[in-house]
Amino acid sequence: MTDLSIVIVNWNTREYLLRCLRSVLALRDRDSREVIVVDNGSQDGSAGEVKRLFPDIDLIENEQNFGFARATNQGISRSSGRYILLLNPDTEVLEGSIESIVAFMKSRPEAGIAGSQLLNEDGSRQNSIANFPSLTTELFNKSLLRRLFPRRYPGKEIEYPDAIEVDSVIGACMVTRREALERVGVLDEDYFLFFEETDWCYRMKAAGWRVYHVPQAKVIHFQGKGADRRKREAKVEYFLSRYHFFKKNRGRLQWFLLLIGLMAKLKVEFLSMFIGCLVTLFLLKRWRKRLAVYAYLLVWHLRLCPKGWGLNNAQ
Repeated sequence: MTDLSIVIVNWNTREYLLRCLRSVLALRDRDSREVIVVDNGSQDGSAGEVKRLFPDIDLIENEQNFGFARATNQGISRSSGRYILLLNPDTEVLEGSIESIVAFMKSRPEAGIAGSQLLNEDGSRQNSIANFPSLTTELFNKSLLRRLFPRRYPGKEIEYPDAIEVDSVIGACMVTRREALERVGVLDEDYFLFFEETDWCYRMKAAGWRVYHVPQAKVIHFQGKGADRRKREAKVEYFLSRYHFFKKNRGRLQWFLLLIGLMAKLKVEFLSMFIGCLVTLFLLKRWRKRLAVYAYLLVWHLRLCPKGWGLNNAQ
């Protein structure tokens, strides 16, 4: 059995994917690893470049975008490693990071999942830890919660010297052990994008496994390069995934309260941005774009969140 399987799901991020693969293949002990790339119907030539530049990599080519969870499960089903690393294509792995997170997993048999410390390109910390979604986290400012209650809501504001147990980790770079995966199951494919790793961590903990943040494992994350091209549709997917998590794990009452609360927030954000655009005579492009996103989300909610407005239909 291979020691480590690395599964990368790609959608129209060719240059970042190639950079990611170069960083992975430059690491030590590459012979004890396998790399599986699942291309989700990219239209930017990603699959062709992988075949040309990295012919030894196991490449799965989907004819369309099946979403992150389903594509990841395709990669997992093809894998053979004792440990499985899920890695975003818009990442660059720093030397020693994969070794440190796998070593941590080997030393902590109770760990079902471990996540790395994600970094911006300038080396500053990104949020790499996530609390399980609640009405508090979804209706109030997360940055403020992390600053006011750092023990309850850990985040990038604190530099942790050692690994800590957390609710969930950000899925741009996370490792699971096959034993835990076989007991808990793969990702829930009802999530097209976002929150699938949060749901996985939730199920892991419910089954008795522990989830850790490992700060020694550092990975540069260029963050959301695929979804950025369709920001409005990506926002819809984010809302859909939040609602699905609440329906599944929090019950219909909390889901309904979340829906009402988020609609109220959207109305306030739309009106505030509209007034700001009026005052500035609609001269600020970034404000106009933000206003358009708020309007799109508000109309989608007012039309009772119909299908077809998100990335699921945005090829």
